[in-house]
Amino acid sequence: DFVLVKVDKIAEETEGGIILSKSAKKKATAGEVTAVGPGRTHQDTGIQIPMPFTVGEKVQFGEFDGTEINIDGDAYTLLRDNDVLVKYTGELTIDSVQVTGDAMLILPVTEEETAGGLLIAATAKKANKPSTGTVAKIGPGKMVGTGDILPMDIEEGDMVKYRDFAGTTIKIEDEEYSVVKYTDCLAKF
Repeated sequence: DFVLVKVDKIAEETEGGIILSKSAKKKATAGEVTAVGPGRTHQDTGIQIPMPFTVGEKVQFGEFDGTEINIDGDAYTLLRDNDVLVKYTGELTIDSVQVTGDAMLILPVTEEETAGGLLIAATAKKANKPSTGTVAKIGPGKMVGTGDILPMDIEEGDMVKYRDFAGTTIKIEDEEYSVVKYTDCLAKF
């Protein structure tokens, strides 16, 4: 159930030409799939669950996911299939991105003011991660013990409420999305 990803190069300087120090550089969390394992075996039935990735696809993963390794001077990360947030081909756009398994890509709704009409400061918004949003993409669903896919009863465009602090934030085309597991979804409306 592992996938080997050649990690994208880290930006060495800003767009304005300022050279970044080692501590100022952000860890790369995207790359190209270079090898794919056979998949995982279902713990109850022994059925082989195929990997949802192919060599050459690009993936994005969490900052603390996987094991970093160095092969011939290049940075790679060894990831479990469920550590991958999204996969895509070409550039990372909302049209090219796909979520896998029972995950959803959600565009969070951030509240600018309280119910009483008070404006919320930007610093206060950072402390409260949004937990409501519009579903932009959905995965195929969770694979059950028989090898069948259990579809999700959520569609693109649905508004959902999910657990506070659930999901991982990724940036696609200057918008911040959350990748949330279906089991963390509390309601749709």
